[in-house]
Amino acid sequence: MSETIQQRCAAKGLRMTGQRKVIAEVLEGSDDHPDAEELYARASARDPRISLATVYRTVKLFQERGILDRLEFGDGRARWEDARRDHHDHLIDETTGQVIEFVDEEIEALQEKIARKLGYRLTGHRMELFGVPLKKL
Repeated sequence: MSETIQQRCAAKGLRMTGQRKVIAEVLEGSDDHPDAEELYARASARDPRISLATVYRTVKLFQERGILDRLEFGDGRARWEDARRDHHDHLIDETTGQVIEFVDEEIEALQEKIARKLGYRLTGHRMELFGVPLKKL
């Protein structure tokens, strides 16, 4: 991922206000999948003038321009992730809400095989698995 969120915003002609820059920086520094309220807490810690409404408007704008992906993990909260992150899938722990990112080449190959069998060429996919931890013996 060579271009930053801010650079992609500029390339798409978005005006980068100070508050948008802070929100973009928070997103770039996130290694999790924050929802709007988490983004608001992090961004407003840097700039107390940022409102929750500003965060909602900004993530919606970034999503509409293809800069962010909206993720839903079944907990009723939209979460956000840089649209240019390397491909990965998600396993959601239903007991804690923890989101585990993973890549599995066998799954990737199987998805390609299924698409070909059905007469398609995959152009992308998103997979979320939901589970609970196995009990330790």
